[in-house]
Order: sequence, then structure tokens, then C-alpha cells
Amino acid sequence: MLTLPNLLTLSRIVAIPLLAALLWWPQWPVGYGIAFALYCLMGITDYFDGYLARSNGAVSRLGIFLDPIADKIMVAAVILLLVRGGDIPGIHVIAALVILLREIAVSGLREFLAQLQVSVPVSTLAKWKTTLQLVSLGALILGGALPQQHWIAGVGLASLWGAAALTLVTGWDYLRVGLKHMD
Repeated sequence: MLTLPNLLTLSRIVAIPLLAALLWWPQWPVGYGIAFALYCLMGITDYFDGYLARSNGAVSRLGIFLDPIADKIMVAAVILLLVRGGDIPGIHVIAALVILLREIAVSGLREFLAQLQVSVPVSTLAKWKTTLQLVSLGALILGGALPQQHWIAGVGLASLWGAAALTLVTGWDYLRVGLKHMD
């Protein structure tokens, strides 16, 4: 159970409170800078836990269970703190809500379908959505570390809307698959 891939996944979960603490004070650029470095490190561990598990034949049920949870908790925590701190302001909160609501809905759908022993594989478009979402949140954190560089936050907000659009498309795709298995 405590394989290197699982330890990497667990390290991401353990790091989330530290990431949240660093983002708690929106007017503290140094905290945002450290948070950006931690966020990047968490992204790297996310890549390597999956890579190592597959390449070493160390895929485990614990890893399959924890990896998406770690990702969703991290994304939700970062979105909530960026909204709280004003880094995702005004109407941009709608894009953040779309992302959060889709994550909850798809998780519920996957749980429902798992009871029916129906697997819903992650689509290529969903992987692009995740990538755009992670780039967006990273840019928004970096924008807080470098507040004088307004274009960074602009890139973050634009890619947040792109991720929200892909979120709607992929969420609909998953829902269509799920509806086929409902009475």
C-alpha cells in the first residue's frame, strides 16, 4: 500500500493545508510565490505518481481511489481561496463555480456507475480540461506573487473560462454516458 506512487499522492493531500495557509493572505506576494512553487511541485508529483505506478506495475486500488480525490481537493481548495482573496473576482466566479459543480457532479456520477460496474474512462478532452484548469490556477497564484504583472492574472482568468467551457462539454459527455444506465 505504501508504494512510492501512493506516497506521492498522499504527499499532495498532506500539502493542501500548507498551500491553503499560503494563499490565506491575498496581499502577501511572498506567500503566493511559495504557494506557486508548492503548487508546481504538487503538479509534478501528480504526473510522477501515475507514471511510476504504470511503468512499475504498481497500480493499486488505494492509488486509483486517492489520486482523483487529491486532485479534486487541491483544485477546490485553490479555487475557494482565490475567490476569497479576490484573485477570481466578479463574474469570473461563475467560471470557477462551473468547474467546482462539474467536479462534484461527475464524482457522483462515477460513484453511481461504479455500483452498476460501469467504468467511465477519462476522455482526451477531459485531460485537456484538467491541463487548462491547472495552468489557469497556477497563473492566478503566480499573478498574486507578481501583482504588478497584470497580464499573468489575465492569462489565468482567460484560461479559467477556457477550462470552464471544456468542463461543460466534458461534463455533458459524461452525463450522456451515465443517462444510458439510468431507469
